[in-house]
Amino acid sequence: MEHMNSAVESLLQGTNTLFILLGAIMVLAMHAGFAFLEVGTVRLKNQVNALSKIISDFGVSTLAYFFIGYQISYGVSFYSGAEELVTGQGYELVKFFFLLTFAAAIPAIVSGGIAERAKFYPQLLATFLIVAFLYPLFEGMVWNGNFGFQAFLEEQFGLPFRDFAGSIVVHAVGGWIALGAVLLLGQRQGRYRNGKVVAFAPSNIPFLALGSWILTVGWFGFNVMSAQTVDSISGLVAVNSLMAMVGGTLAALVVGRNDPGFIHNGPLAGLVAICAGSDIVHPIGALVIGLVAGALFVWAFTTTQNKWKIDDVLGVWPLHGLCGAWGGIAAGIFGLQALGGLGEVSFMSQLVGTVAGVAIAGIGGYVVYGIIKAVFGLRLSEEEEFEGADLSIHKIGAVNED
Repeated sequence: MEHMNSAVESLLQGTNTLFILLGAIMVLAMHAGFAFLEVGTVRLKNQVNALSKIISDFGVSTLAYFFIGYQISYGVSFYSGAEELVTGQGYELVKFFFLLTFAAAIPAIVSGGIAERAKFYPQLLATFLIVAFLYPLFEGMVWNGNFGFQAFLEEQFGLPFRDFAGSIVVHAVGGWIALGAVLLLGQRQGRYRNGKVVAFAPSNIPFLALGSWILTVGWFGFNVMSAQTVDSISGLVAVNSLMAMVGGTLAALVVGRNDPGFIHNGPLAGLVAICAGSDIVHPIGALVIGLVAGALFVWAFTTTQNKWKIDDVLGVWPLHGLCGAWGGIAAGIFGLQALGGLGEVSFMSQLVGTVAGVAIAGIGGYVVYGIIKAVFGLRLSEEEEFEGADLSIHKIGAVNED
């Protein structure tokens, strides 16, 4: 009997390890989605730079999170021997891999906002600082109870802040960090003339669509596998993700007047928003959350570009920053049993948690990029920007015209 129990335990550990490994691989694949979404949106002379940034940022993020960030978030380091690290069939190692892909999404989000005019190596430095220190600060507060943040909310409002898959921890944090970087960089040359926006057409709509689809498919690993163990899987998370995605798509289709850029960002807006409450809201609630997110993205993107003159190339602040914040608050509304949810959520905790994430990311991101701008500079020269980041930084274009 003891041998059988040991075998069952070993099988369960192995299954959990495989489960979260598959989740890590799916979210890793999402970084290809970030890359192609940016490649398709920027002008042709900046496509190589977009591809190079995403994979380079991931490499820097891995080192930053492995040596510093993960220990800040969870108090776990990897300095013991390999024999100790593989205890439990290496589940903790694979959990690190899974959560790393979340952490690395932060610079991938920022990349889309600062496209076409940012220096390469200063951005990599910012990536290291954000993933090593800034992101783990809030991640640990929410997902590991660091600094008594969750205990405080539970004492004040009866329940802690709920963010199942990262509407705030990942997306809002990434979006609000990006806003600081975008403001510090300023507008691209020629983007505004006589106070009016000049259209910079996407270079490749098929690549933009491909990026959206890769992200959408990978998102089901992002959300569903945030359960982290097989026995915690919930089909509700999968269906809610689907409904929010559809809601975001249809709202962006209508409000965006058939614009393919809006149509393909709509599902992402819905998926960003549903992350926080995907395990507790009703599918109809998820649909409403997605509908609001899709419309919010189109309105906010148009407003930031046309009225506020904020040159956020991929609209990452509206998409991740605002839709993520909406998702955190929406979990406190549609998660209530009175609206068909499972309950176990406090609106006030969701509101305070969301505001805390926005404040930490907004202030922290502005400080990080502000210091880098003062010391190293953030922006390409006028000549380099005119020539394009591909030739001025990487010395090669995306298309060989010979």
